[in-house]
Amino acid sequence: MSSSVETLPKLFTPLTIGDIALSNRVVMAPLTRNRATHGSDAPNALNVEYYRQRASAGLIISEGTQISQQGQGYIWTPGIYSEAQVEGWKAVTEAVHAEGGKIVAQIWHVGRVSHVSLQPGNKAPVAPSAVAARTKTYIESGFAEVSQPRALPAEELPGIVADYARAAENARKAGFDGIEIHGANGYLIDQFLKDGTNQRTDAYGGSVENRVRFPLEVVDAVTKAIGKGRVGIRISPVSPANGISDSDPQAVFGHFVAELGARGLAFLHVVEGATGGPRDIAPFDYDALRKAFKGAYIANNGFDRETAIAAVESGRADAIAFGKAFIANPDLVERLERDAPLNTPQAETFYGGDARGYTDYPALTEKAA
Repeated sequence: MSSSVETLPKLFTPLTIGDIALSNRVVMAPLTRNRATHGSDAPNALNVEYYRQRASAGLIISEGTQISQQGQGYIWTPGIYSEAQVEGWKAVTEAVHAEGGKIVAQIWHVGRVSHVSLQPGNKAPVAPSAVAARTKTYIESGFAEVSQPRALPAEELPGIVADYARAAENARKAGFDGIEIHGANGYLIDQFLKDGTNQRTDAYGGSVENRVRFPLEVVDAVTKAIGKGRVGIRISPVSPANGISDSDPQAVFGHFVAELGARGLAFLHVVEGATGGPRDIAPFDYDALRKAFKGAYIANNGFDRETAIAAVESGRADAIAFGKAFIANPDLVERLERDAPLNTPQAETFYGGDARGYTDYPALTEKAA
């Protein structure tokens, strides 16, 4: 017997975020899979099928998509700065829309989390300050230590801001319903926000107001380019991802989110706790962010069916983003709605490779057959 709308948990009901109408509140989180076309970093037919299979999500947030070659941190991740890349993404968005889905592009600059082999002219990666990350990246030969970055001079920042705006415009040209600015997980925007990585003494470092300056310049440029109703941002206040830290995340993110709220963005996507790890890694008041932000609040990290339903029913979040569960379950929404068992993701096929562990996970109907 199918549930009526009255008895359906709110997680499975429609939601409008900014200018984007979603059929349900189950969001596919951005997931790096390293399967773009070798040589061009353009999406290909395999990527089209992967996203098409998952189009029943209320919203798909694409994998991190670099705004420039300088913004790339891993081999075979897609870009959104060349004509071939825009054309590749166009095939993806058309397939998702044909299935009735909605998809936004996560636009990304990794900052210091890169390797010279991925950078233009084999130059050093860039960062707010010349502080090396304690992490590895994925290059052609496999996992490798990231390279020592150089500090960005202030005069180079407007060019990077312009790259973000151009990426947002390209995303709309490619048919995306909007974009998510990647401000989480120790990448460039997060590096500016946090004092463990931002040791500048100019207008972009020091005080909280200075550290949010570059991130807000990006937000303002992107909203000017495509409209605030199609722009969201992802943040991770306390996640130690890619060796990042801050001495007072509540102060930084309280101020930052209040500024974002005043700008009327469509959504705020928050990694609560350590990315892909414990939710209680450090004390943090996420409800304060929820109150400070007028748009939709998407909560992420470690949710299962029960906790996701509870978070949305209570109003603590408007939608819930799932990562690994969407890798292994193209029909995750149906499985959650029916409380059906989930496929187990194969970690060894997460990064790089072919269709195995990418487009060959069975849907419920295939399993039954």
